[in-house]
Amino acid sequence: MDNPNDMAGTKVMVIDDSNTIRRSAEIFLLQAGCEVILAEDGFDALAKIADHQPQVIFVDIMMPRLDGYQTCALIKKNVRLRETPVIMLSSKDGLFDRARGRLVGSNEYLTKPFTKDSLLEAVRRHRPRAA
Repeated sequence: MDNPNDMAGTKVMVIDDSNTIRRSAEIFLLQAGCEVILAEDGFDALAKIADHQPQVIFVDIMMPRLDGYQTCALIKKNVRLRETPVIMLSSKDGLFDRARGRLVGSNEYLTKPFTKDSLLEAVRRHRPRAA
């Protein structure tokens, strides 16, 4: 097993319009020592990303105003954010959703409800490696 503190200080953003999902993700990530930035939708996230520079971003697909695909596409179009891993969150485990996520540049796809382990594993896979 990896060192439980290996994620300490990793900045993770969770974008989801569900308060329950944001809270559970926040608890799991804080327990792992991550810094957590929460956003309720794509607009909220885009406003916070520049200030907080997250290292890994989780984004829900189904959100009002700006959905996860649009949010991911906007993140990936930004030169400074292009390399930031984006992991799509969805309650649907569909092939179409996964393919569409890849098209807009997402790095991974996690099905909700996620477990603590699956969430932390995704962060481990995508966070920048310490030099």
